Amino acid sequence: MPKIVVIIPAYNEEASIPYVIKEIPSIVDEIIVVSNNSTDNTEENARQAGATVLVEHQKGYGHACLKGMEYIASTSLSDQSKTPDIVVFLDGDYSDYPEELTKIVQPIIEENIDFVVGARVKELREEGSMTGPQIFGNWLATRLMRIFFKSTFTDLGPFRAIKYEKLLVLKMEDKTYGWTVEMQLKALKQKLSYREIPVKYKNRIGVSKVSGTVKGAIFAGVKILTWIFKYSFK
Repeated sequence: MPKIVVIIPAYNEEASIPYVIKEIPSIVDEIIVVSNNSTDNTEENARQAGATVLVEHQKGYGHACLKGMEYIASTSLSDQSKTPDIVVFLDGDYSDYPEELTKIVQPIIEENIDFVVGARVKELREEGSMTGPQIFGNWLATRLMRIFFKSTFTDLGPFRAIKYEKLLVLKMEDKTYGWTVEMQLKALKQKLSYREIPVKYKNRIGVSKVSGTVKGAIFAGVKILTWIFKYSFK
C-alpha cells in the first residue's frame, strides 16, 4: 500500500473532530489536524483521538493547509521513509464521510491518476448541507473553468487526494478561501491527470465559518473568481 497522510484544517471543531478522525480508514498512515487558532478544545480532542496536532495562528484555510505541508516536508527531510505517496485533504466539520477516503484514493492507487476531487453531487447531498451561495459559486467557478480551460470539474469539494510529488509541483500559495480552486487551476495548468468521484455530503456539526456568514461567502467568492481570471490570462 502507498503511504497516505491526511491533513485536516480545523477552527473550533471540538464537537466534530473526534468523529472525523475515528472514521478515517486504517489505510491512512498519519492524520494531521491543523488547529487554525482554535479557542475551544479542538486540539485536545484531536490529540486524544490519535491525530498529530499542529497549531497555525494565522487564520485562513490555506494557512492551515500550508502548515500541514510544511510539517510533512520537514519530517520527510529528516526521515525519507516518512515521505507520503498521497496527501488527502479533509474538512474537520464532519460534513464529509471520512470512510469514503478509500474511494477518493482508489484512482490514484489503481489507475495512476494524479489528482482526485470528491464531488458533492446533488443526489448524494443531504438537504441543506450546501447553501444557495455555495451551490451557485460552485456552478459559476466550474463553468468558468470549463470555458477557459476545457476542464470537466463540477465541484470545488474540499475532500480531495493528490500524489505528494504532484502537490509539490503545484507550489500552492493561497492563504485563505482560494485554496481549493487554486489547486484545481494549477492541476489543469500542469496538465495533471484528474478525476472526480461522487461523494456523500451531510449537514456539518456547528456553523460554517465561510458559507455560514455573508462576509465569508462574499470573500470566498471574490477569491475564487480572482484565481480563475488570473490564470485565464496567464
